[in-house]
Amino acid sequence: MIRVRFAPSPTGYLHVGGARTALFNWLLARREGGVFVLRIEDTDAERSSDEMVDGILQGMRWLGMNWDEGPDVGGAHGPYFQSQRFDRHRAAAEQLVATGHAYYDFTPPEQYDEARKAAEARGEVWRYVRGEWALPDAEAREHASNGTPRAIRFKVPEGRTAFTDLVKGPVEFDNSVIDDFVIVRRDGLPIYHLSVVCDDVDMAITHVIRGDDHVSNTPKHVLLFTAMGAPVPAFAHVPMILGPDKKRLSKRHGATSVLEYKAQGYLPEAMLNFLALLGWSPGDDSELHSIDDLIARFALDGIGSASAVFNTEKLDWVNSQHIMRMDTRELARRVEPFLRDAGLWDDAYTGARQEWFCAVLDLFKTRAKRLPEFVERGRPFFADVTEYDAAAQKKLWAAPETRDLLTALADRLAAVAPFDPPTIEPVVRALADERGAKATALMQAVRLAVSGSSASPGLFEMMTLVGRDAVLARLRRAAAHLS
Repeated sequence: MIRVRFAPSPTGYLHVGGARTALFNWLLARREGGVFVLRIEDTDAERSSDEMVDGILQGMRWLGMNWDEGPDVGGAHGPYFQSQRFDRHRAAAEQLVATGHAYYDFTPPEQYDEARKAAEARGEVWRYVRGEWALPDAEAREHASNGTPRAIRFKVPEGRTAFTDLVKGPVEFDNSVIDDFVIVRRDGLPIYHLSVVCDDVDMAITHVIRGDDHVSNTPKHVLLFTAMGAPVPAFAHVPMILGPDKKRLSKRHGATSVLEYKAQGYLPEAMLNFLALLGWSPGDDSELHSIDDLIARFALDGIGSASAVFNTEKLDWVNSQHIMRMDTRELARRVEPFLRDAGLWDDAYTGARQEWFCAVLDLFKTRAKRLPEFVERGRPFFADVTEYDAAAQKKLWAAPETRDLLTALADRLAAVAPFDPPTIEPVVRALADERGAKATALMQAVRLAVSGSSASPGLFEMMTLVGRDAVLARLRRAAAHLS
């Protein structure tokens, strides 16, 4: 069974790059009927926090990437916080020492610092040399038995380390470029390389899908898996995500957390659709995919090696397409929190006025890029209009006869029935003809009176949904405003 993991560090919220990596792991697990493990790598105690952990979990839940094992879920391979597994990591390091794959390093850190500074003063790059300051065996054993502070270093063997990357193809490193690296610090804290491999072994991870920036770590991890006598998982290093300026995506390019995209009104299914296409292709030119479709079509061989570019305009387009295709009742559920935040929500919108509410949303479904637009554009439907766009007033209400036209139209509309587009439109056009006014000019003046803006959906559809009483009141209020 395929077992994959997403292992974020809670030193920040779940960002776009991490979410894309999680998605590729999650899709593979769901496609192959495997297990998706969420593991929190909280070894950086100073920078990690419960708030960041909660932010990561919230981001994953919002995107709908449920985990089979991990925090709040449990599982047979816990605990799923790396900081709670240090004893296991230290035991593994001691076992590597016992089998000759690692050794104790009693050299004080300041001695290394002095050597490094001396090399820099000579214009050289300092490298660790095995045994340069090694103690005689008897003295080393005595220090070990006395518990003298020491680091543990992995003994890098001679030769080459190779692995087949499922994205990049065959990759090979000369071991001579890899120093004997520390796996446990002098203070007893296990280093990332040891911890991640130990956890992958214990959690029976079969595939490691992670960012391209980890390629240089992989030979060390392959050596550790081999030294532990554990199967080496398949590796797939996915391309980096760049900003529009072709530099690595960072907070300067926009949102730093996927939850910010939630707050901005993006749909999680649209976000997943967009993220999936950052570096992966379904094999054709299709761009819109449901979650089920992504699961059915995902394969690692569809991941390219070139960096992907995060384009907000493309995200907006994908989001707009998902909004347009969404069932309006479901869309109503998604819009509700934004209306509540704006103080415009009415519980009747899920009860007696649900049909009306959905009809209002339908007016904007084909135009909206993000959910807050339903609040901004729909405000004239959800609240009275008492203010008018200043620039539009100068342009649309400049004619001296506008006040009388608005008053006359209110009087005529009071008697029409039914109050719907086929009935309202002829009344407006007839009034314009009688008074020698342009019908388009009158309709624009009415639009401003009813919506407070020069931009709105179809005028007569809007007037119908706003309702006769509110329309008449707004027309008369606008006329009074022009007095």
